[in-house]
Amino acid sequence: MRGITNRTISGCPRRRGRDWNEKRNNNMIARKANEEDAARIAEIERAVFSDAWSEDAVRETMCQKTAEIYVAEDRKTIVGYIVIYTVLDESEVVRIAVDAGFRERGTGGFLLDTVISEGALKGTAVWHLEVRKSNMAARALYQKKGFRDVGIRKGFYDNPKEDAVLMTRSLETVSGVQEERDRL
Repeated sequence: MRGITNRTISGCPRRRGRDWNEKRNNNMIARKANEEDAARIAEIERAVFSDAWSEDAVRETMCQKTAEIYVAEDRKTIVGYIVIYTVLDESEVVRIAVDAGFRERGTGGFLLDTVISEGALKGTAVWHLEVRKSNMAARALYQKKGFRDVGIRKGFYDNPKEDAVLMTRSLETVSGVQEERDRL
């Protein structure tokens, strides 16, 4: 067909795999991010992180073969996002952020549930993440979602300098993966 390209994000090859349908939670939906979302993701980055990614960095991440970015929208406004990398059956949450006006409304948990359920369908057995030692709200959320502390990375974060707590969530057996898939 004329006019159809094999590109989804400028310069990024189209990824093969099953189609992904958005997830819903009350007024909120989660969906895969697209190029038009990069500016809003970068805006939330600047508000949340001292080492914020630029809009270009967000776009570059979208092009990486192992990376996926999902956004949460409330009434068509992006209110949060999550960035994951997946290699084989392991995934890592590398960024998760929620707009200040939408915190403590379940947005972060909704994003985590979304990627964990998608990961279960794709065969992800182990999840990793790191979080500032002082970020007790995030740590409590991760623990609620099945992550456990597995180590400390000394002096990992800057601005301010702080240790990272390493956390992992495992689906311990193949039947555990199937149970997670069945739950969805």
